[in-house]
Amino acid sequence: MGAPSWASSDGVARSMRSNRGRDTKPELAIRRLLHAAGYRYRVDTAPIPGMRRRADIVFTRRRIAVFIDGCFWHGCPQHYTAPKTNADFWARKVEANRARDSDTDRTLRAAGWTVLRVWEHESPAEMFAAVRSAMEDTTGSGTDRS
Repeated sequence: MGAPSWASSDGVARSMRSNRGRDTKPELAIRRLLHAAGYRYRVDTAPIPGMRRRADIVFTRRRIAVFIDGCFWHGCPQHYTAPKTNADFWARKVEANRARDSDTDRTLRAAGWTVLRVWEHESPAEMFAAVRSAMEDTTGSGTDRS
């Protein structure tokens, strides 16, 4: 028999298992805009070979990694509300996620990557504008779409 669950109830466990790791609505929305604009990218991949962390959208030649962070999982300052049940567990979990995000950003930047982090609540148009700006910054113009 496995270890006891961290979930406070079977309903919570089911709800958490149903959360998507990729292809969320915000990810699909920004990917549609990027693709329609002619940008090509990799999805849910490690920017650096062997890196055990995956970015939501990766432009390999431009060395741009885009992370679309969920408000709950990454502790959005605007929308995060700490759960009342299992509060200590969730506080540690979100803090560990934030620390891992910071470490990922440092590692990628040290390797010459541009890192973009956007919140899931941001509009797809805002996300697209941020990505396009980063693409222009890495090439000097927005014409090379790789």
